[in-house]
Amino acid sequence: MTPAEAAAAARPRVEGEREHEILEAALDVLADVGYDRLTMDAVASAARASKATLYRRWETKASLVLEAVLAQKGPLPALPDTGSLRGDLIASHCGRGGLTDERQISIFSGVLTALGRDAEFADGFRSRFLGPKVELTQQLFGRARDRGEIRDDVDLDIVGSALAGIVLHREFVMGEVPTPERITAVIDQVILPAVLRHSPDHTPKDPS
Repeated sequence: MTPAEAAAAARPRVEGEREHEILEAALDVLADVGYDRLTMDAVASAARASKATLYRRWETKASLVLEAVLAQKGPLPALPDTGSLRGDLIASHCGRGGLTDERQISIFSGVLTALGRDAEFADGFRSRFLGPKVELTQQLFGRARDRGEIRDDVDLDIVGSALAGIVLHREFVMGEVPTPERITAVIDQVILPAVLRHSPDHTPKDPS
């Protein structure tokens, strides 16, 4: 940080609507160029602010991007309770904040390389962004175990991340855009057979 930026940091930091505008600009730059190529200069330009203004509130690129990502995420949705693990997984992984949320996925794509290169950002992202999502999924599986749906020997740490892992691999490696139908297929063909006490049957019934 230059002396001018250090002096600016000592003044009252930006907040309120201006803070929101800068965070939105950071997300736009992140989605456009990714974390590695994002700079404080680029965000300042997109937000029509000086770089010194940014340094009044965020000391590093990592702290700015992490706060922007957390701000757009908003509060976690209520824990779905459909009465079955299948219904809960579909409800929690499809729609806003889930694997079909294009904004969330574009942001995740933008920060993917940073998880292996920027320890400050990676630690914050895993604990503050991914952590609550992992906890939500753990609760879904734990409740299914309490209902007697899944076997007692299932390792919830492994199966809890399997659905997202498969879907994200197919998107980022195979180029397949996640859809509710594809996510449901992974749930029915991979997740449920691996954890349920009895083999699931989701074959449509013949009305005749």
